[in-house]
Amino acid sequence: MEYHSGEDSNTSYIGVRIPRREDSALLMGAAQTVADLQVPGTVELAFTRSEVAHARLARVDSAPARGLPGVAGAWSAADLPDLPPAPGPPGPGGAKFGGPERFPLARDVVRFAGEPVAVVAAKSRALAEDGAERVIVGLEPLPPLLDAGQAALPDAPPLFPGRSNVMSDREYGAPADDVFATAPVVVTARYRQQFLIPTSLEGRAVLARPDEDGGFTVWVSHQAQHRLRDGLAGVFGLEPSQVRVVVPMAGGAFGAKSGSYPEYVLACHLARLLGRPVRWVEDRAEALATSTRGRGQQQEARLAATEDGRLLGYELRADANIGAYPHTGDAIPGETGAMATGSYRTPRVYARVRTVLTTTPPTSAYRGAGRPEAAYAIERSMDQLARRLGIDPVELRRRNFIREFPYRTLTGRTYDSGNYEAALDRAVAAVRYDEVRAAQRRRRSDGRAGQRPLGVGIACYVERSGGPPDTDEFGSVEVEPDGSVIARSGSTCTGQAHPTVFPQVVATALEISLDRVRLVQNDTREVPYGFATFGSRSLQVGGGALWRASQQVLAVARQRFATACEVELAEVSYARGRFRTGGQSVTLGELVQQTGPLRADDRFKPPQAFPFGCYAAVVEVDTELGDVHILRLVAVDDYGVVVNPMIVDGQGYGSVAQGLGQVMFEEASYTPDGLPEASTLLDYLLPTAADMPPVELLETETPNPNVPFGSKGAGEAGCIGVPPAVVSAVCDALDIDHIDMPLTPETVWRAVRPTR
Repeated sequence: MEYHSGEDSNTSYIGVRIPRREDSALLMGAAQTVADLQVPGTVELAFTRSEVAHARLARVDSAPARGLPGVAGAWSAADLPDLPPAPGPPGPGGAKFGGPERFPLARDVVRFAGEPVAVVAAKSRALAEDGAERVIVGLEPLPPLLDAGQAALPDAPPLFPGRSNVMSDREYGAPADDVFATAPVVVTARYRQQFLIPTSLEGRAVLARPDEDGGFTVWVSHQAQHRLRDGLAGVFGLEPSQVRVVVPMAGGAFGAKSGSYPEYVLACHLARLLGRPVRWVEDRAEALATSTRGRGQQQEARLAATEDGRLLGYELRADANIGAYPHTGDAIPGETGAMATGSYRTPRVYARVRTVLTTTPPTSAYRGAGRPEAAYAIERSMDQLARRLGIDPVELRRRNFIREFPYRTLTGRTYDSGNYEAALDRAVAAVRYDEVRAAQRRRRSDGRAGQRPLGVGIACYVERSGGPPDTDEFGSVEVEPDGSVIARSGSTCTGQAHPTVFPQVVATALEISLDRVRLVQNDTREVPYGFATFGSRSLQVGGGALWRASQQVLAVARQRFATACEVELAEVSYARGRFRTGGQSVTLGELVQQTGPLRADDRFKPPQAFPFGCYAAVVEVDTELGDVHILRLVAVDDYGVVVNPMIVDGQGYGSVAQGLGQVMFEEASYTPDGLPEASTLLDYLLPTAADMPPVELLETETPNPNVPFGSKGAGEAGCIGVPPAVVSAVCDALDIDHIDMPLTPETVWRAVRPTR
C-alpha cells in the first residue's frame, strides 16, 4: 500500500500505523534468503561434529568422504593448515581481542558437544551430509565442565592450558557489606537464568563467492554486515573494499546473528580453495545442538531495607556461563551488572559479574541481552522483601522509584527520562489489581476443595537501548532529479520493518510523500559504514542519523535556492517539499535538476536511552497437575515517541511470546556428560499461538530528549518484564518465596509438595 500526499496534505508520518512494505514479498514467496540464492557452481557444506562435550582429538580421517560421487572435498583442521581463526570481538576501547582463538574446525581438543571436527563440500546438502557421516573421528574423553560456579573454582581443570576459566570479573558500584551488617531487614535469594536457544525461523546461513581481485562476495543472514566485512578482511589480510557483505531477507536473528562466526570464515576459505561459491545453511538440528545460547546465569542477590520498606542497599553477584569460547558472549553479562538497580533509588549498590568458560556451546546476545537477567533479580528480590515486610508489592515499589531525571545510577548508567509511577499506575488499573486481591482473599478464606489458588505479579523495569555506549550509526539522504529520495542506512534489517519505518522518518523530516522515499541497506557496497542492529538501537540511532541527514539536505538546498534567487536565507520558507521566496518556488527535485546532486551523510552518536515500563500478570495454579494458567497479562511500555504503533505492537507481542517461552517452557538442558537433551522442537518447547494468554499492550510516552523525534528503542521489553511478573504471580498464588524457571508442571507440582 502506498501513501500519496499532495503539496497541501499532511506529511507527518510519526505515530501513523503504516503497514509493513516488505510483507507482500514475504507472503507471496518472492523474498529470497541465503538458502534461496541461485549462484552457479555452488557447493554445499555439512559438518562432522563431536559427539562428546570434552575430549582430546586423537584422529580425524576425512578420506572416506572424498570418494563419494558428488563430493568436492572433505577436510579436517590438519588438512587446512592456513585456515585462519574466527575474528575476535574488539576489546575495551577497540583493543585487540585477548581471548583464546576459535578455529572453524577443532584442533587437538573439542570443547563442546557438536563442535565441528571436519567439513564436507558436495553438490547437494544431502550428499555433503552422507560424506560427513563417513568421516572417522577418534576422541579421548575428558571431564566435562557444565556448571559455571564449579568451572570458576581455582582447582577446576582449565579449558585452555595456562588460562583461567574465568574470562572476566567485572564490578559495578562499590561493596556494601557494612549496610547489610546493620540494616533492619535483609532478604537474600538465589536465582537461575536457564540457557535458552534463539530459535529464529531461519538459522545462520552464509554463501561465499571468490572474486577476481582475491576478495569475496558474501551473502549472509546477519545483524552487522560491516563488522563482518571488516573481520573477514582482517583474518584474510584483505582491504575492507575487497569484501562485499550482503544481507538478503533474513528470517529473524534475536541477537544470535551478530557474531563473526567460524563457519563464515571456513566458507570463505573453501571458496578460495575450490575457486567456486560455497554455502552453509544451519539446519534445525544443528541450531538446537550447537548454535549460540542465551541467558545462562546463576545469581545471588541481597536487598537491604528499613522496616517501612525504604531501600538501603542492593548486591548482585552473578556467574555467567559463556560456553566454550568467549567470542560472542563475554560482553553480554556486563549489561546485567550495569542495569542491576532497575527502577529504584538505592543508596548503596554493588554488582559483581564473572563470565566463565564451560564445555557447552558459546553464548551470545539473545533478545534483551543481559537486561532480563538484571530485571529478574531485582524484581524478584523486591517481591520477597514485600513478603518479608508484609507490604503490598505495588506500594513497596512506589516508595522507592527514581523520580528525578536525568539520574546517574551507582553502576554507571545515566537514565535520560522516565515516569515509572505512571507506568505502574496504568498496569495496576488495567489488570484490575484491587479486584484480583479481593478475589484472592475470598478463595483463601472459603476453604472449598477444588479452588485454584489465584495470584498476581508485578514487575517494573528500566532497560538500555541504543547498543553499547559511544557507538554511532550511518545515515544518508539523497534527492533524485525526479524528486524521489534514496535513504541509506548502516543499520541491518532482520525483520524489524526498516523499509517501512525509516522512510516514515525521512518523509516526515523532508515533508514529502512517503511513497517518494526508498531505503537502501544491508549491502556494504551500497552503504559505506554501519555499526549493527541489536540492543533496540535501529530507530533511535539509525533513524536519528537519517533525520539529521534530512535536515542537512534541507539546509544545503535552502542555501542554494537563496543564492539562486539572490535573497537572504531568512527570506526562504519551506513546507511540504517546496521552497518559496517572493513569487518564486521550487521543489527539491527541481532544485536538483537546476543545481546538481543533493546528498548529505551523517553519523549519529546519541547517548543511550532508557525505556521503561511495568508488567502485570494474573494466574491460576492447578495444584494437582502443576499447570499454570495465565488469565491476564498487561504490558505497559514507554518507548518515548512511537513512530509506527503497528510495528511496535508486533514487536511487543513477539517479545512477550519469547518472555513466556523462558518463564513457562524453554530450557537448553544437558546430560551429566554434557550432551544436549534437545534434538528437535519436540524436545525444546516453544510457545505456540495456543499458549498465548490474553495480552493487553499499553503505553505511556516520555520523549527521549537526545533524539530529534523523541524515540527510544522498542522490541525487547516483553523478554524483560514477563518472566518476573509471571513467576511473582505464581509465587503469590502458592504463597511461597520463589520458584525457578521454567515453570513446567513438574516444577510447580514439586513446589506445592516440597516434602515429597
